Amino acid sequence: MPFAKKWGLFVALGLALIILGFIACIDAVSVTLASTIFIGALLIVAGIMQVVHAFAVRDWGGFIFSLLCGLLYAAGGYLLIEEPATGSVVITIFVSACFVVVGVLRCVLALQARNMPGWVIILGSGLISLLVGLCLYFTLPWSGLWLIGTFVGAELIVSGISWLQIGLALRQSNSLPPPITRL
Repeated sequence: MPFAKKWGLFVALGLALIILGFIACIDAVSVTLASTIFIGALLIVAGIMQVVHAFAVRDWGGFIFSLLCGLLYAAGGYLLIEEPATGSVVITIFVSACFVVVGVLRCVLALQARNMPGWVIILGSGLISLLVGLCLYFTLPWSGLWLIGTFVGAELIVSGISWLQIGLALRQSNSLPPPITRL
């Protein structure tokens, strides 16, 4: 591998992401608010693009629907930017509902598959998802202030660990002798 000699760059990236992930977890509220503002900005851009698209194809039968969706995106983005704390609570309610629905569906699936090996693991997974969703909901509005930042921090840590692992694997492969080829 020609890039195996650059294993240190992979390790450095991994360590930097791990450090940033821990910083994000420590200051999860600030990361949550910044992320909510960023999501709001993305929604505004998406809304503008949707409105421009609606006018570009106004002869299309879905003009009004497309225009209204674009305006709704932009309005939602504006509201997230104006009130990031409230916006993060709304996002947390959505995440909480997703966990509850997924948890219930996994429990139902597990109970329907009781004759299969491993169904208890699926049931346990469903119960954990259900519990996480309910805990997020019952701790609102406080959970809304740390959830997104904690998710961002966890993602950075996991991503950093994977880059670190790749770098260390490249380092090890770089120190191995080349394979013997037979003619």
